[in-house]
Amino acid sequence: MAADQDSILRELGRVEAERQARQQDPVLGRRVLALKRYQQARFARTHADLLADARFGPAARFFLDDLYGPQDFADRDAQFARIVPALVRMFPQEIVETVQSLVALHALTEALDGRMALALTSDEPDRASYVRAWQQVGSRADRGRQLAEVLDLGAQLDRYTRRPWLRQSLKLMRGPARAAGLGALQQFLERGFDTFAAMRGAQDFLARVQQRESALMERLFAPDAVAVATAAQASVAEVIGQLP
Repeated sequence: MAADQDSILRELGRVEAERQARQQDPVLGRRVLALKRYQQARFARTHADLLADARFGPAARFFLDDLYGPQDFADRDAQFARIVPALVRMFPQEIVETVQSLVALHALTEALDGRMALALTSDEPDRASYVRAWQQVGSRADRGRQLAEVLDLGAQLDRYTRRPWLRQSLKLMRGPARAAGLGALQQFLERGFDTFAAMRGAQDFLARVQQRESALMERLFAPDAVAVATAAQASVAEVIGQLP
């Protein structure tokens, strides 16, 4: 268990370091926020059909808001840091592992967003500046890991839906979790669980996200990606996966 605590706290420390850097540099802070909004809009355009689908829409919205959104998770992160020992003690091991996955993804995403924001040349990214920043930062392996961790988190939530006892355990944890200061975590887990349970199997959804995001990632690393990004809108939508 100690290893789980140490890992979660270490990743939260990485997130806090990114947050402190943005607080000390207002320009960086503005650009990170603009970047996150841009990326959320891009995700919404690329997966517009999933968002509009009765079966996949709630899961796509969960990804869009909880994993790709521009909101500041400072309160949630501070809560996590305060209650890691209680988290490890009170929740099933599978839930602790999911929290660890969430925090690791959060730390990696914040690090990549910070480096991207440093590479931007204005407070409002457009297609060309976004692609230039993406290629300047590089980190192909980290980008691949980021996508893999998003998909793995979805797969974990999907597995939980086939374990009714785990959902019942979460329901029974509401009172104790709230009393222990774990309310935000409890809400995230229940929302994710119920969203994926309603989908009745996430394999098709996750496969579509993987295929589209992998193709987009490869296209953004292509040598001619900047030239394409400055071309006509039709070409951008067709070749770069509908970057806004």
